[in-house]
Amino acid sequence: MLSPASRDIHQLADPRLVPDLSETTDAYLDSLQLLERMHRLMLDLVKDEFERLNRNDLTPVQAMILYNLGESEVSAGELRSRGMYQGSNVSYNLKKLVSMGYVHHERSDLDRRSVRVRLTDTGLVVRELVHRMFLRHAEGLAMSGILEDPPLYQVNLQSRRIERFWGEQIRYIY
Repeated sequence: MLSPASRDIHQLADPRLVPDLSETTDAYLDSLQLLERMHRLMLDLVKDEFERLNRNDLTPVQAMILYNLGESEVSAGELRSRGMYQGSNVSYNLKKLVSMGYVHHERSDLDRRSVRVRLTDTGLVVRELVHRMFLRHAEGLAMSGILEDPPLYQVNLQSRRIERFWGEQIRYIY
């Protein structure tokens, strides 16, 4: 049985319904490559920022884990599912962050297998460094007009639709 999103794509594949599917497909494939490159560039931006600040104790992935954790207290699994830690071992990085004093961890009273994590004061400082960097980038992009055509909220809406479609594809495999 096809998911609703799969049915929509199969209907789109009918050339009578979408006359220039190859153009749409090419744009989609280009978007996939662009997403991957942007993710890598974001990690490079974090790396460069930390090098400028002489903060060589953290990897960009570790810094992003701290940023995404924010002021929440979550399980390691929740953190893994909400982040973008391409090619990294979240458990290993969390252990490193705990040993370096950036993250506090505590076993759940209800389920001793589950570990809850939250930032220490030192972790919050790092999160703030990354946050300020992103704010500077947002200001620069806004001043340049890059975010206006199309408006970024529309780009984000489209990205969320693709994210939802991908999630449905994963769920309907089983």
